[in-house]
Amino acid sequence: MRLALGAIMVAHGYHKVFGGLHHFAQTVAGMGIPAWLGYVSAFTELLGGLLLLVGFFTRPAAFAVCIDLTVAISKVHLHNGLIGSPDHPGFEFPLAAATLAFALIFFGAGPIALDHVLRGGGTGVSRR
Repeated sequence: MRLALGAIMVAHGYHKVFGGLHHFAQTVAGMGIPAWLGYVSAFTELLGGLLLLVGFFTRPAAFAVCIDLTVAISKVHLHNGLIGSPDHPGFEFPLAAATLAFALIFFGAGPIALDHVLRGGGTGVSRR
């Protein structure tokens, strides 16, 4: 879950950060949201996705991504319906990604993650 969501978020965030960050912020402002939150959203997707990929600060990153996707659903995709159309995508994909983020908030990164290693997991040393 973590790797799939991380890859998706990095791809979407990279496109926003390095493919027209100012334009994205202005698009966000056009939806009635402060433009500075457009920058926050783009970097949340990129950096949050990177954190999810390596499994570092997984729960806070998943929480931020979940909020980002919830806003995207409510402000961009909801009026297109679940499926939408080719020109106006629905909210099925961001809903699936938000569901993954929500699950990661509660289940954590898993054993193959930096969070797990830093907590002392996977060392082979028994703790009593």
